[in-house]
Amino acid sequence: MAVEDTQPLISHLIELRKRLLNSMIAVLVIFLALVYFANDIYQLVSAPLIKHMPLGSTMIATDVASPFFTPIKLTIYVSVCLAAPVILYQIWAFIAPALYKHERKMVMPLLFSSTLLFYIGIAFAYFVVFPLAFGFLTKTAPIGVVVSTDITKYLDFVMALFMAFGVAFEVPVAIILLCWMGITTPESLKQKRPYILVGAFVVGMLLTPPDVFSQTLLAIPMYCLFEVGVFFSRFYVGKGRGQGEEDEPEVEDERSEKE
Repeated sequence: MAVEDTQPLISHLIELRKRLLNSMIAVLVIFLALVYFANDIYQLVSAPLIKHMPLGSTMIATDVASPFFTPIKLTIYVSVCLAAPVILYQIWAFIAPALYKHERKMVMPLLFSSTLLFYIGIAFAYFVVFPLAFGFLTKTAPIGVVVSTDITKYLDFVMALFMAFGVAFEVPVAIILLCWMGITTPESLKQKRPYILVGAFVVGMLLTPPDVFSQTLLAIPMYCLFEVGVFFSRFYVGKGRGQGEEDEPEVEDERSEKE
């Protein structure tokens, strides 16, 4: 391989390293700003469960170091979530030179909407699902069993739910992308509505605690978001790269100019 052929690859790797460093710095800055309040953040996240625990019952720590490391772990998660716009922008800045003009116009709105929907999914889980789910679960404990949840296991549980609802709320973006790339069409999706509805309840059953309230609270928003995605996807049908190859990228590779 000629030396000239390796230069673009090296420039790509340098640019990728720059974007990764920028993302890590953003996460680190937010983490340093929040770490002092790590215990307060954990108390905020655990409030929906504590509110429904029996009188006199408290959360427990079964590991010696978990009272220190668990709030720190949660703060890292929060820092990554809050830094998501910066991380997504860094991804956008890295891939933008290789995109066609019509693709660049679409990517930014999708990045913004996907970030917003992810945050809405997390907020929905915290304010709507958690109170109902924990209220149900704490009341189903057998007689003689004291509800005293371990703080580490509780964090793992709620983070899994946060991720499940955050990803589930990305349904409109996923549908728009599928129609944009020509993989499916709004008309085809409309014909599959009964299967989508059943699938939403199946996903709700798999991703939520074993109670009908949590399953329904995930399934119904997922189906509603499916309808939103189908509605807006009709404006993007067939507008993917395969339909716009004549629209060459304005910049083949901006990084090559830095050589």
